[in-house]
Amino acid sequence: MNKENTRILKGDICYSTDKNTLITVPDGYLICQNGLSAGVFPRLPKQYDGFPIEDYSGKLIVPGLVDLHIHAPQYAFRGFKMDLELLDWLNSSAFPEEARYEDTEYAKKAYTIFVQDLRKSVNTRACLFATLHLPATKILMELLEQSGLETFVGKVNMDRNCPGYLREATGDVSADTTIAWLEETAGIYSHVRPILTPRFIPACSDRLMERLNQIQKEWRLPIQSHLSENPEEISWVQKLAPQSRFYGDAYKRFGLFGGDVPTIMAHCVHCPPEEIRLMKEQGVYIAHCPQSNTNLTSGVAPVRLFLDQDMNVGLGSDIAGGTVLSIFRSMAEAIQVSKLRARLVDDRLKPITMEEAFFMGTKGGGSFFGKVGSFEEGYEIDAIVLDESRIPHPQELTVKERLERFLYLSGDDWILHKYVKGRRLF
Repeated sequence: MNKENTRILKGDICYSTDKNTLITVPDGYLICQNGLSAGVFPRLPKQYDGFPIEDYSGKLIVPGLVDLHIHAPQYAFRGFKMDLELLDWLNSSAFPEEARYEDTEYAKKAYTIFVQDLRKSVNTRACLFATLHLPATKILMELLEQSGLETFVGKVNMDRNCPGYLREATGDVSADTTIAWLEETAGIYSHVRPILTPRFIPACSDRLMERLNQIQKEWRLPIQSHLSENPEEISWVQKLAPQSRFYGDAYKRFGLFGGDVPTIMAHCVHCPPEEIRLMKEQGVYIAHCPQSNTNLTSGVAPVRLFLDQDMNVGLGSDIAGGTVLSIFRSMAEAIQVSKLRARLVDDRLKPITMEEAFFMGTKGGGSFFGKVGSFEEGYEIDAIVLDESRIPHPQELTVKERLERFLYLSGDDWILHKYVKGRRLF
């Protein structure tokens, strides 16, 4: 057994095996070999006697958190105009600010701040929207590659129903620029992968969606977009795509809604039953973004329904509809909004539990990347060592209680160490 390819982390270890099961191992050992978990043990197995141990006794060690939906260019203007609803916010805030990324100097400055903060955060994986600007998207990818985080990045596609200053001339121009982006970045990065990114149905013509379907088939890429976020948006889609039975069907018509195409749809707040059935059948990933849905007055997604049907559900910060990078914050807010939904909308859907929220932010979203988000044997080791010194307590707490407390009280960067695929970032 090679010591050089083995890491042993010692501490109070927490991880999920399924949405209902949180494993806690006080003063345990996490064995990492060649970047993969060889298991978690209450005592060090004899075959590792004499191996160096990274001793974090008394500290929590949990899987790195996963953000399934974040708009990287919006980090620079988070916290602005949060009193607006989605479509008004897009037109008055998001679109004008994203247009600034045509200036590569601005893009480099803004993305450098974003990537530095993301690297320091509790998140180790993320699926990111860039903008429609090819040079700026390449700048973002380069900075993320240097950060050591594992990410998907998408050059955004949008050729209609958006301001002229942030609109690609035609569907073919948008698609051709996307191909140029894929060709120019192919094989360059070890930690950054491309993902096709039609912004949402209102911003993408039929011709553009047809071309993206062709690109997806040729390049075998995953898809990320938005779905059923806001009632006004849904009505708009019905007018733009009258032949579609519902919002998700407008993507399905172009082969961009799960099945053989790994797909993330953000929000899914107002999905009709037939749309939910299609998402389940197609294996679509739902990126639940509770803070954004609250800030932009979109509503509360029926996450209990998704979980009870064993659908693929993760969490998203949705910067800048959301304002905080930490997926711990998304976990806490997912619990909170589920309580409000049960009280005010439908008491048949019980609030989600802490175990379920933690699962969504780790293994639930992590599965989009493969065997990620848990410490079960064979999983890629993304891990964070948490600093609880800023929230002292007088009582004796279990490991689970400490984790729950951290979930609600932690700051964005309250971590001591961070590992991605077994590599220590800091």
